[in-house]
Amino acid sequence: QVRLVESGGGSVQAGGSLRLSCAASGYRYSSVCMGWFRQAPGKEREGLASIDVNGMTRYADSVKGRFTISQSNAETTLYLQMNSLKPEDSGMYYCAADPWPCFGNLAAARLWDNWGQGTQVTVSS
Repeated sequence: QVRLVESGGGSVQAGGSLRLSCAASGYRYSSVCMGWFRQAPGKEREGLASIDVNGMTRYADSVKGRFTISQSNAETTLYLQMNSLKPEDSGMYYCAADPWPCFGNLAAARLWDNWGQGTQVTVSS
């Protein structure tokens, strides 16, 4: 059973940085696509960044150039480095996993199989 646990959220001023982590367990490494999503109050869950089984990364336009998704060498931890944060980046951040052949994508949160409990990010102006 896949288990995802996010950490690293917090409060930061606009222009600051945070690094989120997602500890993953319970699946065959290198056979799962991983992603980061964000949900603000009253809004739908938004896909931010993903990494596939070949290491290819994709980003939403809203975070391209500011956020970087990566994995630990052992592929047990997923990261999201967030720089130049803006107030509109505030929300609950979720880690997601989708086994090969990875039907999930950034535009379709409902297709991802497994989710963490989320970590809150608040960016003040």
